[in-house]
Amino acid sequence: MEDAENSPHTPLSPHPSLSPPLSPLPNAQCPIPNSQCPIPNSQFPIPNSQYMPLPTVILPGYFADAKEYRELEQSLNDLGFPSLTVPVRKLDWLPTLGGRSIVPILRLLDRTVNQALQKFNARQINLIGHSAGGWISRIYLGEKPYTIHGDVDESASLWNKHPIAANLITLGTPHFSKYERWTRKNLDFVNDNYPGAFYPNVSYICVAGKAVYGQPRWGQWLAYNSYQLTCGQGNSWGDGITPIEAAHLDGAENLVLAGVNHSPQSSKIWYGSPEPLQAWSSYLK
Repeated sequence: MEDAENSPHTPLSPHPSLSPPLSPLPNAQCPIPNSQCPIPNSQFPIPNSQYMPLPTVILPGYFADAKEYRELEQSLNDLGFPSLTVPVRKLDWLPTLGGRSIVPILRLLDRTVNQALQKFNARQINLIGHSAGGWISRIYLGEKPYTIHGDVDESASLWNKHPIAANLITLGTPHFSKYERWTRKNLDFVNDNYPGAFYPNVSYICVAGKAVYGQPRWGQWLAYNSYQLTCGQGNSWGDGITPIEAAHLDGAENLVLAGVNHSPQSSKIWYGSPEPLQAWSSYLK
């Protein structure tokens, strides 16, 4: 069987032509109403310069807890990117089970984004979505009111946020699913309204892992079944949960990282481990 180390896909290395661009600190006030946008003393490094990187917000994957992403958050801070993780708990995901509305997660995401904009006196952010956090982020950026479940009306203001996102980096996100019925309604809303790298003002970077080849055999059943539900082909490469095909978007900067697994809970290398992080963090602004 082919293995990830001998495959022809992208090795774990930084993008050859990009280094983290820096954005000037804005002179205008923060977009949060009635805010003077102070930058309080904090644990986050602020470069001794008139320039600083944009703040970064991390949205965890489905049914994940924010504490699983603390190491990634700290790694980004150590690289000079002031970062916050959406403080989601497993309990917060319960109302979304069975393909229900993800409005509870959008509320937490919006609160964290506003916090980042105010805390760091910024007008834009880097947005990172792991797994389902990637397509939830696409709903958040999109202009169409997410009212398909009838739990909010158009006044909720939990969408149309693409002007404040400099980029969207998705890590192992299943951007479509052919046969997984529980996510169909939400994913159809995303892909019908915002296909591919939809907004030209947002840089889309979609990262896929190539660590597990799905086969109907011991040790590979989970990957096989997950790939089969997602893209209709169980005999595929992916990160053990999301096949490469589903992790990419048309028009995006699409990366494949060999040996990268899906979950931060695993003892194996995942998207937030040091080497994979080096490969995609160069796209942060």
